[in-house]
Amino acid sequence: MRIHQLETPAAIVDLDALDRNLKTMQEMLGPKGPKLRPHYKSFKCTAIAHYLAARGVDRFLTAKLSEAEDLIASGFEDVLIGNQVTDPQKIARLAYLAGCCKLTVCVDDAANIAALEAACALAETTLHCLVEFDIGMDRCGVHTEEEFIALAKQLDAAPHLVFEGIQAYAGNLAHEFDKEKRAAGSFAVEEKVRHLKATAEASGLTVPTVSGVSTGTVAFHTCETVYTEVQAGSFLFGDRSYRDVGTAFRQSLYLLTSVISTRPGTAVFDCGVKSLGMDQRAPYFAEYPDQAVEFSEEHSALYFAHDLCVGDRRRIVPGHCCTTVNLWDKLYLCRGGKVVACVPVTGRGKAQ
Repeated sequence: MRIHQLETPAAIVDLDALDRNLKTMQEMLGPKGPKLRPHYKSFKCTAIAHYLAARGVDRFLTAKLSEAEDLIASGFEDVLIGNQVTDPQKIARLAYLAGCCKLTVCVDDAANIAALEAACALAETTLHCLVEFDIGMDRCGVHTEEEFIALAKQLDAAPHLVFEGIQAYAGNLAHEFDKEKRAAGSFAVEEKVRHLKATAEASGLTVPTVSGVSTGTVAFHTCETVYTEVQAGSFLFGDRSYRDVGTAFRQSLYLLTSVISTRPGTAVFDCGVKSLGMDQRAPYFAEYPDQAVEFSEEHSALYFAHDLCVGDRRRIVPGHCCTTVNLWDKLYLCRGGKVVACVPVTGRGKAQ
């Protein structure tokens, strides 16, 4: 099947662009740099995870426990949940999953650590834990080195938990559009995390893992970095936000849409807000990057002089790839204008 034969709207992935993005990331990190741990929330598809695994990427990050379950059931054996799991029912599931693979979770609270230990003791499993350190997100994580060391030592003393290291994700810098500010912020984070690691080690702790970084900041953490893992996800697909940030990665995810109505100066397409993540920046047409688009629930409209006809196909670049993927049941993987696979978005809606 050729791309132009698909019913629209359809979510399509250009595998040639995706391959270039993966190669670019791997070359940036190099053989001695931090390991790549792609964020599953960006593509939510076990088939793509296996596609990456065949190309040397065998560890993944999720936002939620249900996403981790999706990956583990598909055969992956090194999964990090980059979040806190605190609900008693979820802790029981987490403890069970810890017996299926190397599973890591983030913590920032002593009572939560005690609950994790109790559940893993009951399940007779071992769970790895990163202590989250707030380095500017003002979200989760402890705020002082003293708090960090206290929690790390609590983990060290827990028979069924392993202190794995530091979670230090500066997502607040990922979409800083001023490159100089983004660089300065990234270098400041690097020094703060480096100091934390040194202080923790001086207290007798072993810190094997420092996980964090993003698509927008990876360029500043590739050489002589304290980070051992890069938690980038959007680099695979791209979107309007990261285009405006100015990263080295190309667009690979598009919404294919059809013209359904025209008149002089107006063209209306069959793809709207219900098909596109609109939470960061506005989507745009790849063929008309400078044209503003008016969106409604099921339609996109361009107002400009055109020669478009009903049935013509065009591609929309999402404003945010992660939230766009979560709106679709399937992705069409394409190469050279041809559809080569249709894969389910197995992680769609997994928000628990």
